[in-house]
Amino acid sequence: MPSIFTRIIDGELPARFVWRDDRCVGFLSINPLRPGHTLVVPRQEVDHWIDLEPGMAAHLMTVSQEIARALQEGFQPVRVGLMIAGLEVPHVHLHVVPINGVHDLDFGNAERNPDPVALDSAAATVRHSLRRLGSAHVAD
Repeated sequence: MPSIFTRIIDGELPARFVWRDDRCVGFLSINPLRPGHTLVVPRQEVDHWIDLEPGMAAHLMTVSQEIARALQEGFQPVRVGLMIAGLEVPHVHLHVVPINGVHDLDFGNAERNPDPVALDSAAATVRHSLRRLGSAHVAD
């Protein structure tokens, strides 16, 4: 049975995509820790990040850095955090989150019912910043 992320990637479930390439995608979390919280997910289902092929692990990190630069520009946080937790969905995903302190990475503080307009606005901010920074893989 495909993971929820595979179903999102395949278009069966909606998402606010900000990045698409032939190896991975980036889309906003539906339970964001902070505005702009983006998940970077390989198209191939791999359950645990330690099982990623090294080239894919490097690609996910490179994409996460590019998205992080866009988050830094678009949201002006103190830092952009990166986390690989892997407990909630059995499909590797990197959390790229604009943060002002370590408390911003606490899943207990995740927004459970985010405003769809706020999510749309955050996605537009990320896409705009990616384009401004010269990304060739901005999702429409």
